[in-house]
Amino acid sequence: NDAWQVADWVIASHDNNGMPFMVVDKIGAQVVAFDSTTKLLGAAPVLVGITRGDHSEPEAGDRELSDIPVSDRTTPAGRFVATFGHAAGGRDVLWVDYPTAISLHAVITTNKKQRRLQRLNSPTPADNRITFGCINVPTAFYAKVVKPLFKGKSGIVYILPETRALNEVFLAMPPPTAPTVGTQQRY
Repeated sequence: NDAWQVADWVIASHDNNGMPFMVVDKIGAQVVAFDSTTKLLGAAPVLVGITRGDHSEPEAGDRELSDIPVSDRTTPAGRFVATFGHAAGGRDVLWVDYPTAISLHAVITTNKKQRRLQRLNSPTPADNRITFGCINVPTAFYAKVVKPLFKGKSGIVYILPETRALNEVFLAMPPPTAPTVGTQQRY
């Protein structure tokens, strides 16, 4: 599983620089969170951008949501230094990539037709693509894990690619090797 491979690499290489971190798996529609000592704090399903892709259009953060075409509604892949801040309406979000307006926040349920809660609770990641690019997590996970983890400090959010290899996105990560049964560290 790519999320665990990245988490193992982060822990072994100290790529998180002693900061808390999260790994977001867009394909598996999951997030795992670790504190600054690399202790696993939790995992949860996520909702991600409706369109597959590993980049965000640079000007997307300057547009109104209604002006972002579906083709640009992607969740970018990469390593991001994330911090809390305010978003539209004065709500707090974890800014993952501020220039492109990508944040991680509690699920938004104002548009009932999108069925975001049902999508989060479905047994398959096939229906977890619905956002403009932001990462939505369950409200309880946001309150109990994300907010305390990043309160008053920055952290790292690793978003896995879906169209490129891991070591193409995370350049310091060694190229993949053949898996060896029983070697994956469990948290």
